Amino acid sequence: MSTEIPLTAPAESAAPATVSVSVSAPAPSVHMPSMHMPSIHTRAIITWLAIFPLVAIGMTALGPLTEYWHPALRALVLTLVVVPTAVYLVVPNLLAAYGSLKRRRARKAGGRA
Repeated sequence: MSTEIPLTAPAESAAPATVSVSVSAPAPSVHMPSMHMPSIHTRAIITWLAIFPLVAIGMTALGPLTEYWHPALRALVLTLVVVPTAVYLVVPNLLAAYGSLKRRRARKAGGRA
């Protein structure tokens, strides 16, 4: 699609100048194969299953080292370790295990029918 936009010309020119602008349609979105995402409730449970043990282990391990630290500093150090561990390692593995379990159950249910 091409659009012409009139511009005001300098005073000595009698004809207005135009500029042609090419506007292209937005590129079609690339559709990735859809993977079934677990429900928000399932993801919340999986996240809790990742976070709770990490926090419990982290508090136990850091307790003797951070005994006299301010609680906010202890929380900062603990979350600096727990959050990336959960986000990049534990939760993806738990989600993969959950997906594998769901696929296995679906195959068994499909085989019986």
